[in-house]
Amino acid sequence: MFEERKDRRRANHAFEDGEGVTRYRMQQKMISIGNDYWIDNDAGDHLYKVNGKVLRARRTYKIEDREGHTVATVQGRPLRIKDSMAIEDADGHRVALVKKALVSPLRDRWLIKAADGGELTVQGNVLDHEYTIERDGYKVAEVSKRWFRVRDTYGLDVGPTADHATVLAAAVAIDAMTHPGD
Repeated sequence: MFEERKDRRRANHAFEDGEGVTRYRMQQKMISIGNDYWIDNDAGDHLYKVNGKVLRARRTYKIEDREGHTVATVQGRPLRIKDSMAIEDADGHRVALVKKALVSPLRDRWLIKAADGGELTVQGNVLDHEYTIERDGYKVAEVSKRWFRVRDTYGLDVGPTADHATVLAAAVAIDAMTHPGD
């Protein structure tokens, strides 16, 4: 048990050192139709476009690469008691479901249930874009606004073992559910 805790601590410190971590910048457009915005790398290059579809019965966001190819789709699930959004891969297969967990008085808690049965937990201040995504106590990604001073901009560090498309799509889903009018 001690060795497992030591391994987890070492793995989680990789985020502080930037060791094998990819940093993305989520930049929302200030004036947009359909909530379109860009996901950039840390050099400021546009990597993905989040294309919000406005005239649909359910909230839909397509994540496209620079060439316009769909990488993932995030879609709201209407008529559910709990707000949730499904994440599909480029072929339309569901890879995960993002939903809010039981209400906690101190922190927001969210779950990302993978289609393969795995589960990621999201903990922290989701409204202020200050949270972590973990699997079995190991940090998979970290979202923070503290790296940026620009309104509607926040960073997303994704670890080397994570599926980047799914983590980016989960961040889009969480943002859409916590800021539905933005």
